[in-house]
Amino acid sequence: MPELPEVETIRRTLKEKILWRPIHGVEVLYPKVLRNCDQEQLEKALVGRSFTKLDRRGKYLICSLNSDHRLVIHLRMTGRLVAVPVDAAVEKHTSIRIHLRDQLDLRLVDQRKFATIDLLRGPGWGSIKALENLGKEPLDEGFTPAYLAEQLSGRRAAVKSVLLDQRRVAGLGNIYVDESLHRAGIFPGKIAGEITGAEIKRLHQSIQEVIREGIAHRGTTFRDYVDGEGRQGGFQALLRVYGREGEPCSTCGESIARIKLAGRSSFFCPRCQRE
Repeated sequence: MPELPEVETIRRTLKEKILWRPIHGVEVLYPKVLRNCDQEQLEKALVGRSFTKLDRRGKYLICSLNSDHRLVIHLRMTGRLVAVPVDAAVEKHTSIRIHLRDQLDLRLVDQRKFATIDLLRGPGWGSIKALENLGKEPLDEGFTPAYLAEQLSGRRAAVKSVLLDQRRVAGLGNIYVDESLHRAGIFPGKIAGEITGAEIKRLHQSIQEVIREGIAHRGTTFRDYVDGEGRQGGFQALLRVYGREGEPCSTCGESIARIKLAGRSSFFCPRCQRE
């Protein structure tokens, strides 16, 4: 699933491509991608308008129009949002094509078909209740060690599970949580409420470092993720634990291990992150 660095990279690359280009048409190839409207309603809102601003909140991409409408896109597991020439071959799993001026298409391609688009009108988040409840993001001014401590305090769940809860920290996913916990020297299964003050300070710093580096390297590509121009990310070359089971830890040389936490694979170093 694209996490904060991937969605931010998509936002930045698409911004240079699609803003202020009039929308000429919409082609919905997978109707279920639209959560709260149909193709006719979407066409009425988009055609003749232009995207004027691209924002991001957590893992959501928010596309504002020169009207009171917004598109909110969540890429879920395998969604890719790319700007390509209108005559480029249409991939098998394309869910929607938005035709823009100068023979450009904005396409959502999604093999697993979990990605969603909501059409919002006016202020507020309407049909997207999860957006109202998102926690602070790692690079927000309010994301302080004290804020992180508050989110972990009293929780009996594993620290990794708490960090993945978007209501507590928005934008984190498997990759960046595993990498952050490794840098902080914290076992992913440790009870969140038992994290010490010193560990919280290390974890706070590690989360911010990993997110900044992930953005700087344009995200992490394993299979599906590409940016808005179709290019792969580069952070996968710098991963210290995620997806590296059996390989040596770059810090101590111990073999990276993998465990299951709440149904998710978690990668860690048994020496650097003792239980």
